[in-house]
Amino acid sequence: MSICHEHNLTEDPTAARPFGIRISLPANDTFNRLLGDDWEDFHWYATESERDAALADMASEHLYSRRGDRPHVLFTPVEATKESESG
Repeated sequence: MSICHEHNLTEDPTAARPFGIRISLPANDTFNRLLGDDWEDFHWYATESERDAALADMASEHLYSRRGDRPHVLFTPVEATKESESG
């Protein structure tokens, strides 16, 4: 994929990002009916400290949440293996 305006890049898209956060839903969450039982997403970071800061932010109560709201999302720190980096 070509990049139209490379000067707008703030990060190198080819840089290694071995530290990640796996986002998934609990098995009994009703949202699984929409997304599927095997739904998951990953966010990748260049350093462990970046990942840990993002994890703390994701897991915290958000500013605009209603009082008492608790998201039913699971955040799991992960690290890329050599096999996953090449694939």
